[in-house]
Amino acid sequence: MNKLFALLTLILVLSIPMAQAQLMPSQPLDGIVAVVDEDVILRSQLDRQVATITAQYAKNPEQLPPRAELERQVLDRLIMNELQVARANSTGIKISDAEVDDTLAQIAQQNKLQVGQLRQAIEAQGMSWDQFRQNVYDESLIRQLRQRIVQTRVQISDTEIDLMLKAGGAKRGELDLGHIQITLPDGATPEQIATAQAKAEDVTRQIQGGMDFSAAAIRYSDAPNALEGGNLGWRSYDELPPAFTEIAERLQPGQTAAPIRGPNGFHIVKLIGKRAPQAELVTEYHARHILIRISEIVSAAQAEKTVRELRERILAGGNFGELAREYSNDSNTANIGGDMGWFQIGAWGTKVADAVLATPQGQISEPFQSDAGWHILELLGQRTEDKTAEADREQARQTLGNRKAEEEYESFLRQVRAEAYIEIRLPGATDGSGQSG
Repeated sequence: MNKLFALLTLILVLSIPMAQAQLMPSQPLDGIVAVVDEDVILRSQLDRQVATITAQYAKNPEQLPPRAELERQVLDRLIMNELQVARANSTGIKISDAEVDDTLAQIAQQNKLQVGQLRQAIEAQGMSWDQFRQNVYDESLIRQLRQRIVQTRVQISDTEIDLMLKAGGAKRGELDLGHIQITLPDGATPEQIATAQAKAEDVTRQIQGGMDFSAAAIRYSDAPNALEGGNLGWRSYDELPPAFTEIAERLQPGQTAAPIRGPNGFHIVKLIGKRAPQAELVTEYHARHILIRISEIVSAAQAEKTVRELRERILAGGNFGELAREYSNDSNTANIGGDMGWFQIGAWGTKVADAVLATPQGQISEPFQSDAGWHILELLGQRTEDKTAEADREQARQTLGNRKAEEEYESFLRQVRAEAYIEIRLPGATDGSGQSG
């Protein structure tokens, strides 16, 4: 159930629809902790999210920051979530009920539950199923919004990939890092910089003195993943800021570096783990096949009968290639004797893959059915190819894309927040620009 708790924390904190937060005349007055454009975030909403997180850490309450700091972090997430949902709605993004159902099924599967069992678990946590479903809908909206922003703003050219590879920038391997961020406001004064630096140094001393890094992140970090213990997860080198990877190269797993200054504040980095690069060895198969499609004219039984007859003719000495050219309904391979070329095992679908793996080289498979129709195939060869160069190029493309995507979406979120009217009414909290509520 710990995985479910973590999942609930992510979804509950990130998603409460504002429409449901409007006060009805018959309801008792509920305090407002923030105004976001034309909507509000209520004290009851904030309390529910804080209670969820507190329950998750019930066995380790010392890892949580003081109540006021935890409320500030959760409120900031609620605000950013509301802004993203509103922007997604205003740009016409829609999520169908079927898509929400699919996501709920995936969540249940990840927690080794049926959807009905997931519902019971959600309701046992004191949350309605309708609210949980709405939260999943909102998260899907945000995901679609991010994809749209990234697709319209991020382009990767072959020249950029070539330059990265030439400069050795596409370093292979992965790092698992912990991260704590002490944020500075825009146009920070020397006094604010000194205060933030002193805080970062004090946090580092506490960690080196034995404080758990995750607990320190939850208590002190201003980064979006603070409530997840600051863990960035496994990422390739170029998915991380260069300053972080340079620090990690000097650390041993488990070590934490001294704070460094960045554009938006001070950062504390811990190396949790490191994965060395490996050669990309890929097994490829060469085969040819004959496909008889099922249609309104040809039934499944007729297609199977034809394939079995063709197999008997080939086993009796018939020419596979000639029969493929004459009978196969695969327009891509029929005119070349059914030749499928060299391919990786899943390239033609699971049914073809199963037949390839079950057929000795040089022999004809038993007839089998796929979504396309009935087949037979002959396995012509098998080889192992070193695809490291192709993998490096693809990694460079993904790295550049991920880096640009992060930068562009962060820029987009800053713009959205700057354009919004946000009034913080939570005592001691700020609106992100240094103004207190």
